[in-house]
Amino acid sequence: MGWGWSGDGQANVPSGLSNVVAIAAGLNHSLALKSDGTVVGWGGNVSGDLTIPSSLTNAVAICAGYDYSAAVRSDGTVLVWGGNSYGQTNVPASATNVLSLDSESYTSGHLLALRRDGTVVAWGRNDAGQTTIPSGLGDVVGVAAGQFHSLALSVDDIDGDGLREPGNGNTSET
Repeated sequence: MGWGWSGDGQANVPSGLSNVVAIAAGLNHSLALKSDGTVVGWGGNVSGDLTIPSSLTNAVAICAGYDYSAAVRSDGTVLVWGGNSYGQTNVPASATNVLSLDSESYTSGHLLALRRDGTVVAWGRNDAGQTTIPSGLGDVVGVAAGQFHSLALSVDDIDGDGLREPGNGNTSET
């Protein structure tokens, strides 16, 4: 189900869409990952963000950016398509064995890839250091991309009561 402003049809989920295991929302487009590894998109297709490449098969994770879309295949490779104003479609060679992705969808931003070994790869817009991975960052279990910042949740950040007090926005803890 979709709701809110839908000037480009991004909140109008296609009828008959079924077997969906994940969803993602970009600025004016939406994506659904189906259980068979295919991706369905709807809404605005300004920069080809809904032109799903025929080479995309066996997808296991998706994310949607401002005017681009991305998917992780079951072999851990990443495919990004659509707008490329900050190099978002130029997937780094180090983005292998990827489990999940996150992307900032407010501006033509950056992407974060969480690798199976707990490391992070970042690329795209970097005018505030948001793709500069702090040295020593490891054992990561989750990532999130903001407009001008990035977040990583590591095993060390989790205790029996949940998340420990976060850092100050740099790399140190309080």
